[in-house]
Amino acid sequence: MSIKVYPDGEVKVSAPSSKSDEVVIAKIRQKAPWILKQVSFFNLFKPKTPPRKFVNGETHLYLGRQYRLKITEADSSYIKLYRGYLCVGVRTVSKNEIEQELGRWYRSRSKSIFDQVLKELLPKFDKYRLQHPDMIIRYMSKRWGSCTSNGKIMLNPELIKAPKGCIEYVIIHELCHLVHHNHTNAFYDLQSKIMPDWMKWKSKLEQVLI
Repeated sequence: MSIKVYPDGEVKVSAPSSKSDEVVIAKIRQKAPWILKQVSFFNLFKPKTPPRKFVNGETHLYLGRQYRLKITEADSSYIKLYRGYLCVGVRTVSKNEIEQELGRWYRSRSKSIFDQVLKELLPKFDKYRLQHPDMIIRYMSKRWGSCTSNGKIMLNPELIKAPKGCIEYVIIHELCHLVHHNHTNAFYDLQSKIMPDWMKWKSKLEQVLI
């Protein structure tokens, strides 16, 4: 009999046909704490996305700080941070154009900063002879990050809205998966060795409202 928990929260139970429903249900109840723990863990990687209006004064996150939108009509598009404001210049002041400009800006900043953080963290894995992984920036509705079987790391550009420590936590988590593919004790031991305070950043990431 096996119980599997998937990133979308789905739980699948496989059991031989010889097992009675009572036995299967008893096993599920016995494993309930583990199942809930796995669901809670995967929920960490589900960005929260409330509807946005993209209007003046609306707050948006960048590296864990709140910035207020300051929208201006301009001859050419630009975005800059200035004294607590996220200043956005657009040719046409419309929700779609502002949203697109911000999306491009967040994606550009995420690529630059994620690359920098990865470069800073890789030396911590020298013992494991990890090759510099290819990094893919990709919007994911239910994950902050993931890695592939051929050693690529995928990161959600929405992660750029979280504090740097949270970004480091997610990247370290994925690098640890390149050493230990499953959430075994060895995986958590390595994660704790590389980032002793990872639980603090995990908790902060759970509180980030994207």
